[in-house]
Amino acid sequence: MVTANFRFYAGLNDFLPPGRRQQTFTLDAAADATLKHRIEAAGVPHPEVALILVDGMPAGFDAMLRGGERVAVYPRFVSLDTATLPRLRDMPPAPPRFIADAHLGGLARLLRMAGFDTLYRNDWPDEELAAIAARDGRIVLTRDRELLKRREVAHGAYLRTLKPIDQLRELLARFDLAAAFRPFCRCMACNAPLRPVDKGAVAERLPPSVLVRHQHFTCCDACGRVYWQGSHWRRMRALLQALTKGAD
Repeated sequence: MVTANFRFYAGLNDFLPPGRRQQTFTLDAAADATLKHRIEAAGVPHPEVALILVDGMPAGFDAMLRGGERVAVYPRFVSLDTATLPRLRDMPPAPPRFIADAHLGGLARLLRMAGFDTLYRNDWPDEELAAIAARDGRIVLTRDRELLKRREVAHGAYLRTLKPIDQLRELLARFDLAAAFRPFCRCMACNAPLRPVDKGAVAERLPPSVLVRHQHFTCCDACGRVYWQGSHWRRMRALLQALTKGAD
């Protein structure tokens, strides 16, 4: 067994038992255990980690320890200038693409409303969801820390809040999403892009009151849904504007 001293910073403490939070503690592991294995054995999923320092020097997830080292582990949103330091993983695509687990259907709809490519199904097993994320370079969104520990998951976010709007606020701050908002360009139901459509082409699918009061429509070619700028659209636009204004 090899023993080293670990200190986790900022929000990474949320994953630790109370007796280990905000302090240095020792971790024992087999001599062939990587830093990634040791960090996740402590309870912290690797996608939540942005920087590891071993005795003050940057280290990767595959690094091995000899014993006695001091290991500092930082999340992405700690105020540190890491631009010149080695990255633990490649950067996610820009704008970011997401995949949400079975418990985050409400968040998935809000992300699509804001214009982000977000996959969601409530029947994906963890292994399939992780495989899709790895194949497409997607950020896994979940409240299941064990899902984030899967080897295939390079990018992920553990949502600490429960309400979809609060979860969107979390992601807005964590991934600096405000500049990438493209509201109402994706179908909230199926994630496909929307396109403008002539009123006459969708008239038979519209309620009579909508047919009379509205002139501008978008359509989803994948699932056939039609969208217009009604009261729900105005509420959602106001919500997104408030979120992005708060992020300025």
